[in-house]
Amino acid sequence: MDYTRQTAYSDPREFTALLAELPSDVPSLAAAIRNLVVHYRASGIAFPDERLREIDSRWADRLLAHDQGRFPGSLLAPRPEKDRIVGCCRDFTLLSVAALRVHGIPARSRVGFADYIEPGFHSDHVITEWWDGIRWHAVDVEVDPAWGMPVDPLAVPLAPGGLMPASQVWTAYRRGDIDARKCGVGGAENPLRGAWFVRNYVLNEVAHRYGDELLLWDTFGVQSLELDGDLTLIDEVAALVTAADAGDASAERRLELRYRTDPRLHPGPTVTTYSPRTERAAELALAR
Repeated sequence: MDYTRQTAYSDPREFTALLAELPSDVPSLAAAIRNLVVHYRASGIAFPDERLREIDSRWADRLLAHDQGRFPGSLLAPRPEKDRIVGCCRDFTLLSVAALRVHGIPARSRVGFADYIEPGFHSDHVITEWWDGIRWHAVDVEVDPAWGMPVDPLAVPLAPGGLMPASQVWTAYRRGDIDARKCGVGGAENPLRGAWFVRNYVLNEVAHRYGDELLLWDTFGVQSLELDGDLTLIDEVAALVTAADAGDASAERRLELRYRTDPRLHPGPTVTTYSPRTERAAELALAR
C-alpha cells in the first residue's frame, strides 16, 4: 500500500491547501494538531450535544469543516481548548496522517493499547506512524511532551510500556500473559474491556493499516460485543501483523490480500456504530 496517498477517510479534499500550510516536521506538526482537536472525554469539558456530534465525523474533511466553521482561515491560529474539534485519539491521528500525506511523507495510524495513560491498565488508543525512508516511527500527537508522561510521545515504542498494537495484546492474551479485563476503555466502571474488545481491536488495527480508518466505535465483519466466532482467524491475522511489523514482506502481502478478500475482516457498505454520544447501536452507510 502507498502510504503517501490519501484514503477516503484521510482525504482533506477542499482543505488540502490548509493542511499543506502546517509544518512537516513531526514535533511542530503534533503541536499544530493539538491546537485543532480536544478530547471529548479526557479534557473534562462538558460539551453540549451539538458539539459532541463532532466525534462521529468519520472523514477528515468533515472534521476540518467543523473547525473552519468557527475559525475560517489558517489552521495555525490559536484555538481556545473548548472551541477545538471535539474528537478522540483517532481524530488527532487521522488529521496528522492526512497532513503528513499532504507533505508526501508516508504515514498510517496504529490501533492498540497504551501502557502510559492509566497506571496498571492497557488503555485503548490510536497513534501515528511515519516513515523516514528507512523505518517507521511511532508518535502520539495527542500528548504534549511537556506533560511529562512516562514515554516520549515523539518516539513511542510499539511494545510493553509504550503502545502495544492490538495484535500483540491479543497474542499475549491467548498465551495467558495479559489479563484482557485490564484492556479497554479506561475508568474503573467502564464495561468496554475484555477479550471481546481486544479481538475487535485486532480487526480495527488491520482496517486502519489498509486505509479503512474507521471510528473506534464502528463494528464490522466478525466483530461483536461478546467473544464468539472463529478465534483461530484472529490468531492468524494477529500473527501476520506481527510478522509484517518485523519486516516480513510476504506476511505483509498475505495480510493485505486476506483483509481485502475475506468479508469477515473488512467493512462492507455499512457498519454498526455504537457512538458514546448516543450509547445505542445504529447501522450506517459508509458511502459519502
